Amino acid sequence: MSRIGRLPVVIPSQVTVNIEPDNTVNVKGPKGELKQKLARELTIEQADGKLSVTRPNNQARIRAQHGLARTLVHNMVVGVAEGHSTVLEVHGVGYRVQAEGKGLTLALGYSHPVKVSPVEGVDFEVIVQDKTRLQMIKVSGIDKALVGQVAADIRKLRKPEPYKGKGVRYQGEVIKLKAGKRASAKK
Repeated sequence: MSRIGRLPVVIPSQVTVNIEPDNTVNVKGPKGELKQKLARELTIEQADGKLSVTRPNNQARIRAQHGLARTLVHNMVVGVAEGHSTVLEVHGVGYRVQAEGKGLTLALGYSHPVKVSPVEGVDFEVIVQDKTRLQMIKVSGIDKALVGQVAADIRKLRKPEPYKGKGVRYQGEVIKLKAGKRASAKK
C-alpha cells in the first residue's frame, strides 16, 4: 500500500467536496473552487470529514496513481482553504521588481525591462527588503501546480549565476558559488 495514498485527507469545516461518478472531484472553499479528474480505477470515499483513496489491485500503473490522486486532492483542499504561495528572491545590484497593475516589470540586467503578464488565479506581491540588493516576489493562488509553474517561469527569466549568485532564486535556495578565474589561477 502506498504510504502517501493510504493517509486520509482531512476536510476542514468550511470546505465542501463533491465526488462525481466519473471520479471527478470538486472542492469548494472560501478562496475558490477547484476540479480534478482522477484515475477511474481508484475508489474515492468521503466519511466523517475525511476523504480516502483506495485502489483495487497492485498493478504498477494503479499503484502509481494511488499516491498521486491523494496528493492532488490534499493540495486542492489546502488550496481552497488556505492557499499556496512561493517566494522568489531577486539578488543583484540594479535588479529591480515593480508591480504594474496585476502583473510585474522586472529589470534583470537586460537592455529592456521584462514584463510578466498576470495569470488568472495567481496573485503577485512585491516585498522590498533592501532597495539595492534584495527584493522578493510572493506568488500566491489556490492551485499549487499553477503557482509553482508561474514561479518557475519567473525564475527562468534570470537564473542565479554561479560566480556572484546574482539572479532570481527561490527563498532558501542555496547557490554553490564557483571560484573565479583569478582564484583558481593562484593554485
